Parts: sequence; C-alpha cells; structure tokens
Amino acid sequence: MEKIGIMGGTFDPIHFGHLSLAEAVRCELDLDKIIFIPAGEPPHKEAENLGSTEDRYNMTLLGCRDNPFFEVSRIELDREGLSYSVDTVRALKELYPEGTEFYFILGADSLMDLEKWREPKLLLSLCSFAAVARPGFKNKKTEAQIKKLEEKFNADIKYIESSKLDISSTDIRRRIAAGKSVKYNVPETVIKYIEEKELYGFKPEFYPEVRGFKKKLKLELKPSRYIHTLGVADEAVRLAEKHGEDKHKAYIAGLLHDCAKNFDRERTFKFCDEYGVSLDKILREQPDLIHSFLGAAAAEREYGVKDRDVLNAICYHTTGRPGMSPLEEIVYIADMTEPNRTHYEGLDKIRELSYYNLKEAVSEALNQTINFNKEKGRIVHPLSIEAFEYYKKYLREEII
Repeated sequence: MEKIGIMGGTFDPIHFGHLSLAEAVRCELDLDKIIFIPAGEPPHKEAENLGSTEDRYNMTLLGCRDNPFFEVSRIELDREGLSYSVDTVRALKELYPEGTEFYFILGADSLMDLEKWREPKLLLSLCSFAAVARPGFKNKKTEAQIKKLEEKFNADIKYIESSKLDISSTDIRRRIAAGKSVKYNVPETVIKYIEEKELYGFKPEFYPEVRGFKKKLKLELKPSRYIHTLGVADEAVRLAEKHGEDKHKAYIAGLLHDCAKNFDRERTFKFCDEYGVSLDKILREQPDLIHSFLGAAAAEREYGVKDRDVLNAICYHTTGRPGMSPLEEIVYIADMTEPNRTHYEGLDKIRELSYYNLKEAVSEALNQTINFNKEKGRIVHPLSIEAFEYYKKYLREEII
C-alpha cells in the first residue's frame, strides 16, 4: 500500500520553503508521493489577505510540476465553508484504498495547538503525523508535547529535522508590492504567473528589465523628455487595461518610444547607417521624425527588445500608419495624451475618445496632427496621410 504525505497550506504564493520541506519529508519517510492541498477557507486565517482560490491553485500546480512525486489536490478548494484538517483527511481516506498510510505534515511548533483543532482525537486516529523542525531545535517542550499526544490519543508522530529555507509567503507578498525581487524564493514559473496576473500589487514597471531600461534612459534623455516618457508608459498601461491589451507590452513600448529622441545629429545619422534605417527625402528634410524609426532599431539593438508588436509601436508612434495594431494605436495616442503634455486645443476630445473608441481617437489625432503640421508649413509624412484615410474609411464602413 502507498505511503502518502499531506501538505496543506494557503500557498499564497507557494515558495521554495514549502517545496524543500516536502521533499525532505518524502525522502526521510520514504513516501510514495506528497499531495499539496491549497486551503479553501482556513478557519485560523480570517485576517489574511489571501489571493483567489484559482490563482493559489494554479501557482501550486506550477510550483510542483517539476517533481514527479508531488501532486496537487482541489479537495479543500471545492468544498463549501471552512476547511478543517479532519474533514480533508477523512475525505482522502475515502478516495484511496484501505490500508493507504497518510502522513500529515506540519511544523513541530503547531503541535502545541493541535488539541484546539477540530476533533483532534479523530484526526490523530486517521493518520500519522510528520512534525518538522530545524536541526537542533527539538526542545523539551516539543518532546513533552509529542509524548503527551502519543499517550493521550495513541498518536503516531514522526519527528523530522529539516533545514527548511526561512521564507515567508507574507514577506514575499510585501516584497512584490514594493517592487523588490523574489527570485530564488519562488519558482520562476510562479514568478511569471504573478507578473502576468499582476498579483500582490505587482505592476508592469516592476518587471526586472525595466530597471535597466530606466537607468539607461535617464542618461540618454533630457529630464523633461524622461518625465514625458514615464507619463506615456503609464498612460499606455491605462489604455491597455481599458481595451484588454497586454499591459507589459504597453509599458515597455511607452517607456522606449522616445529612446532615440535626444540623439544629436551626428549620432542619429551614424546609427541610421549602422542599424539599416533608410532615410527618405522627407525624413532628411524633417529629421525630427527620424527618432521613431531609429528608436525601434535602438530598442532592439541596445535594449534587447525582440517583440515585433512592441517595436512597431515604437516605430510608428510619430507618423502612424494604415491598419495599426491595438498596441500601436495605444502608444500613438498615449504619446499625445499623457498627463504631462502641455494642453492644446483638441486634446480633451482625443483623451475622451481614447477610452471610448480607440480607432476614433486615432483618426481624430491624425486629423489634428496633419492640420497642425500644414498650418506650420511642415511636410506631412505620407504614412500619416495614408493612415488618416485608412481610419476615416474604416470608421465610415463600421457605421454602415
């Protein structure tokens, strides 16, 4: 018959402390497997700010998937009401063949309160216990409690010393909320899940690569341009959230959209040659437009960005183009409407439209930009004119 360990907890999130402890117990007791059981509504954790049940379950799955001896059960998550250990063990015994041995894993310090748990006598009769403590921490109180429980309830309690990593889920959540790294505390797959789902206060600006980007941009850009850049990144995230687009991509594209803006003339033309950025007659006559095309090349070569949608959003944030992707539209609009922009006639209309209908906002922004440049006697890039005609036709056909 199988010998199975039961590892319960909120796992909010699961971390290497949980995983290393479970593996130590498995090896010490020669268990066939460990079942991780994320808590549903734990009776002793009312004040905790827990993640959603599904997120905790998914993170536990990700954390356990590389160990063939680890399984994850929904037995408490799918149960209504508060979760009590005695109910969980009783349910597991009904699921497994008679004679299966279960070992309930807990910290040795928890033995002190075990008699206050729901139906302790029944619980101790249903399974053995694996009480885990750090090496050298078995004291007289622990020994006395184990002896007391064994005599009073005829309990089977295995005492195990394990060099459990000193990691706390509470501390991990606090570090994430503060934008600090939890690498080597939490499995990479779980970190990625937290980032994608933006759990525990995680924000797009907390991505590891962003710190390096900001450091480099501070050196490359004038202070006012850097402030504008941060504003565009934040506004791009707000628009991405509103329109259901990827906030991480939006933040990176917004952050790097002007990465080549403050290159001097010599550096601009030098990098255009090195990066293969072709300069047509209009770009040579109006160099201010070059930075968006060069910026896409610089984002790829100097910042390591490989996502084509992000690079395109940087490339066309000044001129626009026909049939832009939603991310391109978002960055194009965010560049014009971020809160640090000097107010100009028509800005409020574009801002309002951007949260209602992105394509209408792009059409209005293109129209205003083309008219403004014509009034100033500037050359309008053909891409802008083509883009305006495209969006005007698109919106007209959409109405029809």
